[in-house]
Amino acid sequence: MPLSAGLQQKLAQFHFTTPTPVQASAIPPALEGKDVLATAQTGTGKTLAFLIPIIERLAAPGVPNKVSALILVPTRELAMQVHEQYEKLRERKAAPAALVIGGVNEQRQIQAVRRGANVVVATPGRLEDFLRRKLVNLRSVTTLVLDESDRMLDMGFLPAIRRIVAELSRERQTLCFSATLEASVAHLVNDYMKNPVRVALGSTSKPADTVELHAFEVPLAEKSEVLRQLLYADKGQTLIFARTKRGTERLTKTLVRDGFSAAMIHGDRSQSQRTGALQGFDQGKFQILVATDVASRGIHVTNIAHVINYDLPQVAEDFIHRVGRTGRMGTAGRASTLVSGTEIGELRSIERALKLKIARKQVNSAGGTEARRVQNTLPTRTLSCMAGEVFS
Repeated sequence: MPLSAGLQQKLAQFHFTTPTPVQASAIPPALEGKDVLATAQTGTGKTLAFLIPIIERLAAPGVPNKVSALILVPTRELAMQVHEQYEKLRERKAAPAALVIGGVNEQRQIQAVRRGANVVVATPGRLEDFLRRKLVNLRSVTTLVLDESDRMLDMGFLPAIRRIVAELSRERQTLCFSATLEASVAHLVNDYMKNPVRVALGSTSKPADTVELHAFEVPLAEKSEVLRQLLYADKGQTLIFARTKRGTERLTKTLVRDGFSAAMIHGDRSQSQRTGALQGFDQGKFQILVATDVASRGIHVTNIAHVINYDLPQVAEDFIHRVGRTGRMGTAGRASTLVSGTEIGELRSIERALKLKIARKQVNSAGGTEARRVQNTLPTRTLSCMAGEVFS
């Protein structure tokens, strides 16, 4: 790609040498200044697809000491990870990016903007608050990125996005990245983009081919024991999804009591608690992260080996985003779903909505400490049985 030697060197330093399909398709037109609308499955490298053109443009001489690029994302965690990726790749002479998110002290964020940041990575709510208080000026923005735009709209950020975009110059480039292209996203595109280059790769309504899917239909009383069996047999990093905040708390405390190294993330946790849990999980301090759907988008931990749906999501599309946390960037991953009672019917509804057929596996649970003792002696391959086989 026609990138500067400095950026090429930085990319190579972090082992980014071959672009993913979405990067190969989106970066060239973005470098030319064209609007780009890209849809691709979770975990395909969309973040670099918009960061690389921004960094390359900022490396050109004569860039003003003002905000040139605005990146809007739906969650604090995603904002922090985009910010971290930018900081790894930016030229030393370039100003640090400003991170504008809720849940943390705003003074550092204000200072970062005032020091002349060329890039602002923000969630819509906090950025709109800064605009209302005249703490940031966005009139100089030449590139707008809407990342995970479908999720931002799902979370009710459309009014805030409209008010933010109204502050920007019409003479700008807009890069829109989304896992799906729903009607609301298409409407946003029509309002804010000019003849965008369309990049559509793979099915955005199905998990990646690298993810092995299976479901366990179990009695409700045995659900927690089956979860323990899966965790004892698999020593890789595991992300567990629960439906509610209270369920996340209860499940994490149970796992810790059983001797597992586990942390949790949900909407009522403070930002420092959420950051500590995510960083600990990413660095291997915790083997298990239990989360609500706040983590189904915006968690880029490269070594998640296993995603477990302890509870089903409320929306079928969230199933795709959950299992998309594993099998990223072409690596292999596994996603297990535990269902009991009425959840069995709910899983069938998800399969119909997503046009999927998830292989069923049966479990004979011995129960109690004996099941734990037996499971500790089982090789991992026991859990990789074909549909219909039985393990105990």
